[in-house]
Amino acid sequence: MSKSIKHHLTDDLLMAYAAGTLPEAFDLMVATHLSLCDHCRARAESFDAVGGQVLDDQAGSVAMYDASLAATMALIAQGAPSPKPARPGCAVLPTPLQDYVGGTVADIRWKSIGMGVKQAILPTTKEATARLLFIPAGAAVPDHGHQGMELTMVLQGAFSDEVDHFARGDVEIADEDLEHTPVADISEDCICLAVTDAPLKFNKLMPRLFQPFLRI
Repeated sequence: MSKSIKHHLTDDLLMAYAAGTLPEAFDLMVATHLSLCDHCRARAESFDAVGGQVLDDQAGSVAMYDASLAATMALIAQGAPSPKPARPGCAVLPTPLQDYVGGTVADIRWKSIGMGVKQAILPTTKEATARLLFIPAGAAVPDHGHQGMELTMVLQGAFSDEVDHFARGDVEIADEDLEHTPVADISEDCICLAVTDAPLKFNKLMPRLFQPFLRI
């Protein structure tokens, strides 16, 4: 899978992920991409190692609480927790997304946003928004710009816009300088994970009118 991915995450995003400073929605995006991309996973692990070394260099000795040993032994005595029931496999949703959806594609609670396009907003903190998008084969998302950052990762199918062609595992990184009209490939319906830290800027009237209700 990783060899077919052409559009990767930036070093800034991977370092922020390693440092734990990303909003939950962006954390979810990075975790989902890393589950498919060996290249970015190796880079993320190198940033983790650097961060761990920095902590080791800065940390001094810390006194243990008197009850620490007893508490540890009590936890050991309780035994390992019961394993969670295994979820059915899903060829579309990587494990991080299955945890948010609560299952597979069949469990996604889609809501129509017009022209056959559907979305499902995922439960994350308010600093940013994560949503799954369903774009019918050959359909287009209304042309729009950005007031902040938007990351869009393909999970099924593919789409093209003014920048390039994006297939499964690819992430498009959009900012205030990009206006585009993503169009799903005619061969297959497209499902994407999209995260934003600010509302989109739609160029046409109808999308702008419905934007507050659709939370996009």
